[in-house]
Amino acid sequence: MYVYIGITFLQIWVEWRMSKITSVIPTFNNLPYLKLTVQSVRQNCYYKDMPIFIFAENCTDGTNEWLAENADRLDIEYYIETGNEEQRGIGGGIDLCVSHVKTEFVNILHSDFWVAPNQDIELLKLFEEFPNDRLIASSFRVQPDIFPNDPEYRPGTVFVPKHAFGAYDDDFKSNSFDYWAQALMDDNNNRVRKAGGAGYFCRTEDHIYIGGNDPIFEPMYWEDKDLFMRMQMEDYKFVMTSKSVVYHFTSRTSRFPDSTKNLDNNQRPSHLVEWEQRAMRRFIEKWGRLPDEDSETFVVPITGTNNPNRIEWPF
Repeated sequence: MYVYIGITFLQIWVEWRMSKITSVIPTFNNLPYLKLTVQSVRQNCYYKDMPIFIFAENCTDGTNEWLAENADRLDIEYYIETGNEEQRGIGGGIDLCVSHVKTEFVNILHSDFWVAPNQDIELLKLFEEFPNDRLIASSFRVQPDIFPNDPEYRPGTVFVPKHAFGAYDDDFKSNSFDYWAQALMDDNNNRVRKAGGAGYFCRTEDHIYIGGNDPIFEPMYWEDKDLFMRMQMEDYKFVMTSKSVVYHFTSRTSRFPDSTKNLDNNQRPSHLVEWEQRAMRRFIEKWGRLPDEDSETFVVPITGTNNPNRIEWPF
């Protein structure tokens, strides 16, 4: 009897430990960076054995084949869609991923992230501090300064020279970054009231409660500002903490698809320019104008419209 009870409690503890958080990653033709993201979760997260769910949409770069070959080894669940004329994109991809999550918390990652040590547990700790809030927790970001106007610091984002840790998958110095990021996290306890677009941590039910991303902005652009405005108007709390850090290779999908060695050119394909302009028009049609930002560069809600804060969850 004693042995049986001991095994039962052990099984319960193991199941709780393994099923607290799921990391989800929507991706499109970003295989070299997707590999790094998955590697970092398995290597650096506190819950290294957490479920990982990947949504691959219209990929033609070998992503589908890589998932099929490596899903068992890396313990990945995945969903592949092909032939979509109009992609779900970032927002729709996040929603599809969340619809498959069975854990209490979801760690939404971009497929060009490298998570620093303990990225997950440091965000989870915030929920002990704010147990009764609908909390959106986000990691500080470290990005290579690939754009001419990148500052050294923007609230929640640290910009470093391209050569510091690397701007590409094949020159990324992961060990050096992890060591540097650990020092940053140990020496700082900065908080910013904002969320990371396409990369944040919350209770799964809270993403579903708001209805996820508005599909009018698919496949990408402006969906995150719309989402975070609606969340603010539903009294969600936002904390971005320097105790949790990710390296963000930045814009590999939205500016440099299929050509991640072309950063200096900074010329987006014409269809991405069209998508951004269309999304901007739809944002103005929905809200009446473009939004302002506060002192921490977080989007300020546009009030006084008939737009609902919560929209219908699509799944």
